[in-house]
Amino acid sequence: MTTAPPSGPEGTTRQTSDTADTTRQAWLAAEQAVRARMDSGAGCGVTRREQLVGLSGLQMMQKMLAGEFPYPPIGQTLDFTLIELGPGLAVFQGTPKAAHLNPLGTVHGGWYATLLDSAVGCAVHTTMPAGRAYTTAELSLNIVRAAWPDREPLRAIGQVLHTGKQLATAEGRIVDAAGRLYAHATTTCLVFEVPGVQA
Repeated sequence: MTTAPPSGPEGTTRQTSDTADTTRQAWLAAEQAVRARMDSGAGCGVTRREQLVGLSGLQMMQKMLAGEFPYPPIGQTLDFTLIELGPGLAVFQGTPKAAHLNPLGTVHGGWYATLLDSAVGCAVHTTMPAGRAYTTAELSLNIVRAAWPDREPLRAIGQVLHTGKQLATAEGRIVDAAGRLYAHATTTCLVFEVPGVQA
């Protein structure tokens, strides 16, 4: 005989909590694996221009995630890392620390903004062919929930909306393992040619 899951708000809460705990543990394990791979590979730094010759944005980001290219220093400064990539998609993860607090004792808006700028910008980067790059022209951010230090891993999920020859747009959101929204953003990026890095 199959037992039905608990019904009503109490059962729903328990089921959601169990799912969130499982997701949280999976997120933390994924972050630990990615950080170990990156640190044992190229480590923290900046990719040299000659390394980018002939590579698309997605290929460059995949090499960073694999530890073949260095990850940027801002990840160390604000303690977050790239976790997942795909065409038009970039996911970053971090757990804010006491070093990221504002004078009121909550996580500074700059932490949210940098995490989301990384996610939406790198999502755009994954759509760039070899020889093309981007820069952020506008970032609009809304913070809807306060984060506290050392409590929850948070993920910034960036997704491209449009990529053209001169402009690209993307949107992103910061969520916790239970799916609760902390912040959301949109960006407009300028797209341009980078001489000397085409194949």
